[in-house]
Amino acid sequence: MLVIPAIDLKDGKCVRLRQGRMDDSTVFSDDPVAMARQWIDAGGRRLHLVDLNGAFEGQPVNGDIVRAIAAAHPDLPVQIGGGIRSLETIEFYLNAGVTYVILGTKAVKEPNFVREACRRFPGHIIVGIDAKDGWVATEGWADVSSVNAVDLAKDFADAGVSSIVYTDIARDGMMQGVNVEATAALARESGLPVIASGGVTNMDDIRRLLAVADAGIVGAITGRAIYEGTLNLREAQQLCDEAK
Repeated sequence: MLVIPAIDLKDGKCVRLRQGRMDDSTVFSDDPVAMARQWIDAGGRRLHLVDLNGAFEGQPVNGDIVRAIAAAHPDLPVQIGGGIRSLETIEFYLNAGVTYVILGTKAVKEPNFVREACRRFPGHIIVGIDAKDGWVATEGWADVSSVNAVDLAKDFADAGVSSIVYTDIARDGMMQGVNVEATAALARESGLPVIASGGVTNMDDIRRLLAVADAGIVGAITGRAIYEGTLNLREAQQLCDEAK
C-alpha cells in the first residue's frame, strides 16, 4: 500500500481545505513545486494533485504548476484531479507528464465519457468517488447527488479504470480518522483497486487500512496530517512496506 501525499492547488498555492470548502482553506506553501520535492524526499512514491480552482470552474486553472511538478519528477507517478471534463484536458495532462487523471463529476453525470476515456487512454484513468453518508458529491463537492457510491463504483468495474479514489468528504481535512469500513466495502463490492482518502490522520489510520488492504486497498492519500505533523510520511510508508 502506498502512502500518497496530497498537494491541493488554489490560486497557485499549496493549500488544504476542510470538507472541501473553498472558504475554509489553509495555505501551507507558496511554492507547490518545492512542496512536491519535500514529500518525494520524505519517501513519497506517488503524488496526488488537485486543481481546486479547476474543480469549481470545470477546466484546468493551475495546469502550469502541474506541468512543472511532473517535469521535475519524470519517473514519479503523478495523479491529477479537479476540473477534468474533456478528452482534450486529459490529453493535455498526459502530454504534460502526468500518469493518471481522475474523473469525478463527469463520472457521475456522463458515465459513458469514462468508458470513452479508458478506450482512448488505457491505463491512465482513475475514477474519483467523493461521498457523504454514502452518496456521491459532485461539482467540487458543492452538490450531493442521489447516486450511491458503491453502485457507481460497480458501474465502472468493467470499464478499464485503473483504480478508484474514494473520499469521505465528511472527514476530509477534519483530522477525524479514515472511514475504513466504507472504503473496504467499496473495494470488495466493486472488485476495483481503491485508494483511500479523507481523514487519514495518524499511524493508527494506516494500520487500520493495512488490516483490510487485502480487500483491494492499494493506497492512502494524506494531506493535512503530513503538513501538520500528526503523520510522518516516511514512517507510514515504511510500515506499509513491512506489511507486505
